[in-house]
Amino acid sequence: MNNLNDQDIQKIINQYKNKREREYKKYHETLKLDEAFCQKNKQRALEYYYKNKDAKKEKYKNDNEFIKARSSFQYYKKNNRVDDFISKYPLKCELLTSRGIEIKIITPELNSQNPIILSQMFGTA
Repeated sequence: MNNLNDQDIQKIINQYKNKREREYKKYHETLKLDEAFCQKNKQRALEYYYKNKDAKKEKYKNDNEFIKARSSFQYYKKNNRVDDFISKYPLKCELLTSRGIEIKIITPELNSQNPIILSQMFGTA
């Protein structure tokens, strides 16, 4: 399987594209318009929602601090104030870097050529 030539690879890609087009057409031209399918799909979605509602709440509750930290970081990053974020919230910075988010400090003297990566400062990642 590892020794596929270009022609075989192209054939596989074309088969995949054709399959996706057929599935798209089938859904948008037949299934989407079928009332029985729509009712069955709505029922399946409702069952999934009620079955997994508590799991979603638990996941959010467990990741609450991370979500807030990431949101704050995105705000500071959007306003080009990452260094303020780092000085105000060092614990949030550690949490973000431990979860794999790379926090880069861009200073004018570095001319954004060599940003300092915060994970190198904390020794994580």
